[in-house]
Amino acid sequence: MVDWKCVLKGDATAWLLENDNPSVRYFALRDLLALPECDPEVKNAKEQIMRAGLVPAILAEQRPEGAWEEPGRFYTAKYKGTVWQLIILAELGADGKDERVKKACEYILSHSQDLESGGFSQSTAVKTGGGRHGEVIPCLTGNMVWSLIRFGYLDDPRLQQGIAWLTTYQRFDDGEGEAPSGWPYDKYEMCWGKHTCHMGVVKALKALAEIPEEQRSAEVKETIEKGAEFLLIHHVHKRSHNLRKLAKPGWQQFGFPLMYQTDVLEILGILTKLGYRDERMNEAIDLLVSKQDENGRWKLENTFNGKFQVDIERNAEPSKWITLNALRVLKRYCNSSK
Repeated sequence: MVDWKCVLKGDATAWLLENDNPSVRYFALRDLLALPECDPEVKNAKEQIMRAGLVPAILAEQRPEGAWEEPGRFYTAKYKGTVWQLIILAELGADGKDERVKKACEYILSHSQDLESGGFSQSTAVKTGGGRHGEVIPCLTGNMVWSLIRFGYLDDPRLQQGIAWLTTYQRFDDGEGEAPSGWPYDKYEMCWGKHTCHMGVVKALKALAEIPEEQRSAEVKETIEKGAEFLLIHHVHKRSHNLRKLAKPGWQQFGFPLMYQTDVLEILGILTKLGYRDERMNEAIDLLVSKQDENGRWKLENTFNGKFQVDIERNAEPSKWITLNALRVLKRYCNSSK
């Protein structure tokens, strides 16, 4: 076991524990200091998430039916619609037992989830209700499954359908061999082309990683292994067929929240949450370590501010969210034996 703090230029823990960001404070107490959920400080921090800061500000913009913006544009109203608010609220650690959060979850399950397949769609089917079958997409399905697990829906049969969609349809093609045909693969080239979309893989793996290990089915475990290997053969952010080239240069700029996009930090977060410590992650880890400042903090480099209901931190300035996520990765990576 390696001391993960030895790679840090400074200790940002006290900064993360300040009261101005109750979500970061809660996660830092839990994930960095390893305090249990029953600890009074942790319980208080979790309660404050719903009382102060971003979560109550976002919930204040919610419509009576549980949606944000025009109800039918839950996906296409980027990034102010209902889909995007659920992702943000889940990232912030909002309480899934809160009636407003529940109402938003139920709205998405009723209007976005395809009744036939369990995947999540960009729009609602007018005739049948539920999500439109022909517009189910992988990154949205992964994001919604992940968010709903965070809000306590893991045992809900509808959520189990969403998980089954991921284990049944998510592909991990690397541009070799014949791509499958038929639904859902024929409609969206950008999602299902010969080389499957990284974002679909990342969001699917993120969702399945949120399932407690003891509750993962054989299908879930197999899908996790395939997804992790897909990311590892790309060395996280490289082109698998030419590792001297980046998959997308923008993935080296760290952002929060990422919506349907991804970056090196998010991918490392997923792999280390699953317990991976593989030499093919080393370059990405080195990149992560190199981006800290002299105080052991990381900047926000990529943001959708101005497109959210409420702006989150300030671009090009030290970010508590990026720093928290960086420290989570380093702690897990250094302490992993997998």
